[in-house]
Amino acid sequence: MKISQKKSVFHNEVLTRFDLYKSLFLTLPFQSVQHTGTILPFFSTHCEKGVEARLTPEDIIESFFGQYEQYVQEEDRIDFLFRIVQYIERQVVLFDAVEDSAFHAVGKTEELGILQSLFRAAQENPELKKKIVNKLHNFSVRLVLTAHPTQFYPGPVLAIITDLIDALKRNDVHNIQLLLQQLGKTPFINKEKPTPVDEAASLAWFLENVFYKVASEIQSSIDSELELPIDDLKQLIELGFWPGGDRDGNPNVTAESTKKVASMLRTILFRCYYRDFRLLRRRITFRGTQKYLDVLQDLFYENSFNPVENPTDDTAKILENLNGVKEVLNTMHDGLFIELVEDLIRKVTTFGCYFTTLDIRQDSSILRNTFNYLVEHYPETGLDLNQVSISETEKEKHIPFSELNLGFDKDADKLVVDTLEVIELLKDIQKSGSERAAQRFIISNCQQASDILGLMQLFLWSGWKKDNLTIDFVPLFETVDDLSRAADVMRSLYSNKEYAKHIKRRGNKQTIMLGFSDSTKDGGYLMANWSIYRAKIELTAIAREYDVDLVFFDGRGGPPARGGGKTQRFYASMGKEIANEHIQLTIQGQTISSQYGSLENAKYNIEQLLQAGIISELQQKDGDTLTKKQKEVIDQMAHESHDKFMSLRRHPLFLKYLETLSPLKQLSEVNISSRPVKRNSGKELRLEDLRAISFVTSWSQLKQNIPGFYGVGTALRWAEENNLWSYVKNLYGSSGMFKTIIDNCMMSMTKSNFDITAYMQYDETFGDFWKMLRDEFELTKKYILKLSNSSVLMEDYPIERASVLAREKIVLPLLTIQHYAIRSLRNKKMSPEQETVYRKLIARTIYGVVNAGRNVA
Repeated sequence: MKISQKKSVFHNEVLTRFDLYKSLFLTLPFQSVQHTGTILPFFSTHCEKGVEARLTPEDIIESFFGQYEQYVQEEDRIDFLFRIVQYIERQVVLFDAVEDSAFHAVGKTEELGILQSLFRAAQENPELKKKIVNKLHNFSVRLVLTAHPTQFYPGPVLAIITDLIDALKRNDVHNIQLLLQQLGKTPFINKEKPTPVDEAASLAWFLENVFYKVASEIQSSIDSELELPIDDLKQLIELGFWPGGDRDGNPNVTAESTKKVASMLRTILFRCYYRDFRLLRRRITFRGTQKYLDVLQDLFYENSFNPVENPTDDTAKILENLNGVKEVLNTMHDGLFIELVEDLIRKVTTFGCYFTTLDIRQDSSILRNTFNYLVEHYPETGLDLNQVSISETEKEKHIPFSELNLGFDKDADKLVVDTLEVIELLKDIQKSGSERAAQRFIISNCQQASDILGLMQLFLWSGWKKDNLTIDFVPLFETVDDLSRAADVMRSLYSNKEYAKHIKRRGNKQTIMLGFSDSTKDGGYLMANWSIYRAKIELTAIAREYDVDLVFFDGRGGPPARGGGKTQRFYASMGKEIANEHIQLTIQGQTISSQYGSLENAKYNIEQLLQAGIISELQQKDGDTLTKKQKEVIDQMAHESHDKFMSLRRHPLFLKYLETLSPLKQLSEVNISSRPVKRNSGKELRLEDLRAISFVTSWSQLKQNIPGFYGVGTALRWAEENNLWSYVKNLYGSSGMFKTIIDNCMMSMTKSNFDITAYMQYDETFGDFWKMLRDEFELTKKYILKLSNSSVLMEDYPIERASVLAREKIVLPLLTIQHYAIRSLRNKKMSPEQETVYRKLIARTIYGVVNAGRNVA
């Protein structure tokens, strides 16, 4: 489909239909809703004109109210602004639903990367088919759901959205109207901060309603396309889960919450099984099947509605009885309804009794403190603190890998207690769902080999045995410095005799996690992406040297500034120097709802990743493996970009600008996450303690998106001035990796709008700082347009561009209100009660802006 056609289809199928159905909002059961709905277009237009005129938010808001006599009192004005926010929140949901309902019409299925096209080619090429089958035997995609605070619609809202999408597909106006009324009555906001268990329950909606069905459907399709027998099933789609297990910087996660989440996941899974089983039993009423069905009835029902405290793994028993039913159908009943049994077999093989692998994550400093606690309190460790504190080399040398069963005193630090309790708890979780239920311990801020070796020793001091240590230790390298040291850390690990034995017992497989968010906050967009890519090359070389099967696990957020964007294109272009046998990545916030929130979207995006992993090996392009000169050019540009970004970070106004002009402070008051906005929450704010999510979110609320582009323009200008432009042009045309980096940068910039904050250039304190940010934006835009031979940003992606711009238009009034409230708190004298109201207004706008900014790539 041509670009002009795509634009036309998107306009007709999304924008026009959105405008039509938007009129139904006048029936929403809000106080004075008809008046709000009628006046909103005038308010939106007024905001747009005010932004174009570079007016302050106060001038825009107050001049609007000056036109309406009924808004003289401040209480009435504030009430109106809250109703505008409430109205736009629902408009965002409608736009999401309209866009998702037009999934097929807008031409996504025609994009390069659909798995079926590859399989069709394989049907006519036996050699290709053989290569694909061999690849799939050693390949998987693991999607890890995380509870990072970037978007959480409550479960009831998600259910409404699902039904709304279905009604929109059928143009069922009556039901659309009823669902919009239901949406109007349904709360969007948590009155209290969610607990880790609440977050897990929220994300479990996606497991139950999307992934449970889609994973089986894709697996079945692949088995059918490649004519693979179900007995030869290789699990291609794996799921991971962080809520309840990720305790890094989140004191609210405890061993008790981890236990509750593991139990909840099992119970929800068995309810999924039970629903499928009831349909199966309704159809299979034949002789010879009853004894198997009775056993299955008992297993599914009891685990669904009467779960016991410490269950056992019943996967083998379930499969044994399902296969018994299958055999009877084959031998006695002509295979009637056998597809229902095979579907359930496929699901049980995929999800077992655990549903999704619950990852445990903790910061290396906490793990070191726990190690030191045991050394200090238990002489039987054979160590003293001096031995493990002299140097990294000495610590590695003295870790004995002894097997003990140590405890802890009641007065021990609570994080030490939690670490030791969760290590013990992992045994019980594995008993209830096999080692797949919880087999990974991720070490955040991993800086040295002893961080991993010390954790391994903690397990051995907690009753685990070397020969049965069914845990994978996963280092997480996040900052630019950590990424540069990662290769040396892994070489030390692979060289350690005890760790080498452990790796061998674990199938000679090592998982390494690389963090996009913190590396971007630490070193800027271009340096972060290049540091991760370069680290992958170095880590792959060392793994191959030691004959280790390397798995990269990418910590990605939704926005390009946190590793989001066109990720499938990134994985399709890894080249020969990077291990890509497995694709693992985190999905979080708006990425979960936008890319995996419906059956169609989830199927499409998972298939894209599967296809990317296959063609990255079978159909590599010459440009995917960079030449020495290309690496040098990117490296030099990354350093230029890094220098520019670091000069910004070191600016004395950098943090003050964010604290004063963005809603950073109010993020801590938004009840969408159990995790604090910053580490060391009781202390004064430092940039190193500020979470990457809060950092990126604050810039996105300002519509400046600094982490997604700052320094890129400086780097590209440097390349041109040093006669390297031809190399950069070549990279953009031949390297999928480099093109993805630039294209994702374009998306960040398309979601930016410096006109909204143009009034800041006149601020006595921050005016020059704002101009510096704006100048780099304009420079980057100039060079990116030149590089991509475009007249506008995202010109080659018209549907995504139109979607971004439509969303930005919807939320412009929210941003105006937000900045108005921030400046009012800063400039007006208020009572404590008034301050509370304005802070609440800011918090409510944050929800709407974040929810509207879902990643459309």
